[in-house]
Amino acid sequence: MKVIATAGHVDHGKSALVEALTGIHPDRLAEERARGMTIDLGFAWMKLPSGEEVGIVDVPGHIDFIHNMLAGVGGIDAALLVVAADEGVMPQTREHLDILDLLELERGVIALTKIDLVDDPDWLALVAEEVRELLASTRLVAAPIVPVSAHTGAGLEALRAALATVLATAPPRPDLGRPRLPIDRVFTIAGFGTVVTGTLVDGSLHLGDEVVILPGELKARIRGLQTHKTKREVAVPGSRVAVNLSGVRPDQIARGHVLTYPNLIRETRRVDVRLRVLATAPVPLRHNMTITFHSAAAETPGRLRLLEADELPPGATGWVQIELHKPLALARGDHFIVRRPSPSQTLGGGVILDPIPLRRHRRRRPEVMAHFELLWRGTPADLLEDLIARAGPLPAAQALAAVPLPADQAQAALAALQRTGRVEPLDPTDPTSPLITPAGWETLRHRLTALLASFHQAYPLRLGMGREEVKSRLQPRIGWSTRLFNAIVARAVAEGAVREIGTSLALPDFQPHFTPAQQAAVDRLLAQFRAAPFNPPAVRDSIEAVGEDVFNALLEQQVLIRVAADVVFTRSAYEDMVAAICRYIDEHGSITVATCRDLFGTSRKYALALLEYLDQIRITRREGDMRVRW
Repeated sequence: MKVIATAGHVDHGKSALVEALTGIHPDRLAEERARGMTIDLGFAWMKLPSGEEVGIVDVPGHIDFIHNMLAGVGGIDAALLVVAADEGVMPQTREHLDILDLLELERGVIALTKIDLVDDPDWLALVAEEVRELLASTRLVAAPIVPVSAHTGAGLEALRAALATVLATAPPRPDLGRPRLPIDRVFTIAGFGTVVTGTLVDGSLHLGDEVVILPGELKARIRGLQTHKTKREVAVPGSRVAVNLSGVRPDQIARGHVLTYPNLIRETRRVDVRLRVLATAPVPLRHNMTITFHSAAAETPGRLRLLEADELPPGATGWVQIELHKPLALARGDHFIVRRPSPSQTLGGGVILDPIPLRRHRRRRPEVMAHFELLWRGTPADLLEDLIARAGPLPAAQALAAVPLPADQAQAALAALQRTGRVEPLDPTDPTSPLITPAGWETLRHRLTALLASFHQAYPLRLGMGREEVKSRLQPRIGWSTRLFNAIVARAVAEGAVREIGTSLALPDFQPHFTPAQQAAVDRLLAQFRAAPFNPPAVRDSIEAVGEDVFNALLEQQVLIRVAADVVFTRSAYEDMVAAICRYIDEHGSITVATCRDLFGTSRKYALALLEYLDQIRITRREGDMRVRW
């Protein structure tokens, strides 16, 4: 199923021509009928001579409604550029043609309308020649020009035949398994509820399926599907679709939102693009320039970050990162247009290379330029490898979803990468684990060991760095799942690059060490502990004797065991006391605080602190005034 869109200057007869072709007047607003001018998008359909149905999007021609025109020309197969024979090429003819060329639309038909108002055949030939000159530098250079009159019907059959010929060369829309419906209209039907419409791309929609509306992850269910007012069980890519939704209100959805399946597409506030400036642009594009960004039915203010130079002159092409004012749901390969907000004018456009860049790129960096070149010219395998190299470790499903390829092509490219060793599972023993490139693993392992080395240098008394701190420091911007981080650590440990110590990580050859002065202080303190193992020095006195850092190191190394905020024992004394308490309970059934105090010749403070600690770690359990084994 194919879709065409009209284009052309205001009052050149686009809507009248659509009505003459289809029998459907596309203007649906009362104001449009009253003013005789299309303001918003209109929709109709017709049958070609072959019997194939074709959807038609009628767009406004007035300069004030270019944003509505842009919402209608995304995802079309061909354009019907309308030029009134009595007026010829006008300003919006040129701007609409510029937009079609920036969208890289290669199929179209030119309708010379209102020929019933032109008596002079030489004038008609002159207008046709003017149009041909206008098309010369665009992708529509070979588009047929068909004189036609919506009023008399002259030329309508020739126009239908020309459209059929052009559309016959359009390939079927691919089914990439990730349906997207850029929403261009939202309304309510009594008894049915919320309805959205758009041109479906990249996949099929099925009746009854759960869907999400992006941005915002608004959940809904498909209650009904229609194409050209015919009910469907399945809507196919490339068709105009009306979707009746349950679970959402119309005021929750707006033009520019995207209907898709859950977990297929992520919204973004930043895109990497190849941008071409119109040769007729009134000003060069400058770094940090504010623009209006349009893609499919979406529109938002944005800011240009030129990565190669401070400006792009008219006619130039460059690598650009665009910061978006609000989140949009976009995909690699989507076309876009940028316009000057005031005075409103189209400046350029291009293709999205990366809809979810990992970072804000630094300007004038050779590696950034090389990355963009790869995105632009690389093979499917190159794109997958680059994605995994930059974002890895990455689950295979996520990597496959990030490239605009049919599922079988993407799977074949990934299989080739794994077969040749260009990518590998993070866990070599688990082929389903996330993927990483060999160079990516070396880089990640080096970052991990460098992070630990820096930590050891800063904290020579600590056994190691806590796992959670390592996780957040190693990947601070996005963060890894615990499962993925554990897999990274497991591989590093298996390769001998890292050592696990409880909940901490350390380099394999690292050992905490005290300075001679610190060691002397430690020896003196431990001598006090050994002199009275069950009546040890107070915590405050211990810290004063060796310093807080050294005291904490003794706790971490378990030279000292802390059983309460102000009570510590040496490990040997603690182990002796625990063993004695357990033997006593086994022999007598229970133990009291007083008995524990007398058993070790200590004070109630130490006995109570120890028993409460043993309750916490489930060696003993309190029953009234007694402790029994857990």
